Amino acid sequence: MAALFLGVFLLAGADNDARFNDLGHRLICVCGCNQILLECNHVGCQYSTRMRGELAAAIERGDNDDLALQAMVQSYGPTVVAAPANKGFDRVAWIMPYLALVLGLGVVTMVVRAWKLRPAPAAPGNAPSASPAELDEFRDKARRETEL
Repeated sequence: MAALFLGVFLLAGADNDARFNDLGHRLICVCGCNQILLECNHVGCQYSTRMRGELAAAIERGDNDDLALQAMVQSYGPTVVAAPANKGFDRVAWIMPYLALVLGLGVVTMVVRAWKLRPAPAAPGNAPSASPAELDEFRDKARRETEL
């Protein structure tokens, strides 16, 4: 009977460790390093130590994952969550990168098609030539306009 209780206690401890690891990787340290909470490598970081303690306390109390994450959001703000939720207005954060990619590819395709369909420049041999009298006229006009 004692072995059964010990086994249940150890399994519960392993489950809590796995939950702590999972939830800790879903949060960001608020010290300004923008690293995952469990991977914050600042020496003596007071935020990560305190946040880890609060997360462990929530797990020990038996809070479910959503409740523990919501408590962290209420304490430290919405920027503490590493990835936005896939519901409501937060879904825009998941959709926008793909939408921007599709729109960018569409614009590039339209520009390339416009470049392909533009008329070819006229060949130099086909250009209309001016008569010598017209050239003299243009030279005289240029001299008059540039005199001071």
